[in-house]
Amino acid sequence: MFDAQHLELWAVFWAIVIVLLGLDLAVFNRRAHAVSIKEAGAWSIVWVALSLLFGAGIWWLLGQQQALEYFTGYVIEKSLSIDNLFVFLIIFRFFKVEPRYQHRVLFWGVFGAIVLRTIMIIAGAALVARFDWLLYIFGAFLVYTGIKLAFDHGPGVDPENNIAVKLAKRFFPITHEFHGQKFFIKEHGKWLATPMLIVLVTIEFSDVIFAVDSIPAVFGITQDAFIIMTSNIFAILGLRALYFLLAGVMDRFHYLQLGLSAVLTFIGVKMLLAIWGLHIATEYSLGVVFAVLFLAIVASYFRKPASKDPGA
Repeated sequence: MFDAQHLELWAVFWAIVIVLLGLDLAVFNRRAHAVSIKEAGAWSIVWVALSLLFGAGIWWLLGQQQALEYFTGYVIEKSLSIDNLFVFLIIFRFFKVEPRYQHRVLFWGVFGAIVLRTIMIIAGAALVARFDWLLYIFGAFLVYTGIKLAFDHGPGVDPENNIAVKLAKRFFPITHEFHGQKFFIKEHGKWLATPMLIVLVTIEFSDVIFAVDSIPAVFGITQDAFIIMTSNIFAILGLRALYFLLAGVMDRFHYLQLGLSAVLTFIGVKMLLAIWGLHIATEYSLGVVFAVLFLAIVASYFRKPASKDPGA
């Protein structure tokens, strides 16, 4: 999986990730503040530009095929992450987290997601390399998930009854009030967790649930661990900026869920077709993903607002 051809690229990739996260936390966002739409838009452009630049580097060093696989994986992961943003919004509203503290929670949420997804991708790549029939299981799972998503009505999340939250409360004594952006405080010589830690745990748990869908989807495009890892990590690096950019308009993406459902189902069918020796080229897969998401966004934009009940 970590072949000699990719060793230097792995080193460069992780160096880039560490530097970007360090600059984000220690330089650009040292002080807690509410992220404006203008700031979120600027950062979204920066993250997308860096992701595209990295993809261009893959094209130059590894060739067109792997670059197309990277871009396809990136688009799939980025689009699926938008659904995750709805859950983040519900979590923040439920716990009444002030806007100025949300960025810090999301930063550590992304950091935890990088660690957990790295473990999941390494384990998945190792298993697929040993048992290639697992790809067909992934394919069937994606078809099931895609169809199920089409009939779901909104993100089903209940922060109060979240398993991860219950475990956190069992292992940590929790304060009743927030203490700024701190996850832990020391009172009377004892360390106590604040509700902000519960928020972080809830976000991490929700990301793991979404990763169970998104990571197999990228395996449907390529089994190259380097491409899977880099496309996945670059997609979630820009997740915080995207959240603050779309937080106020998320409820307008009425047909995005159907679009994501179609994407997951398509990738699942693509993986299952390999049983009969049928393969869909990566460039066609990328075109289908783009077309479906574009139509979902355009249809959402032109959807007429629901008419108000005159008797209300």
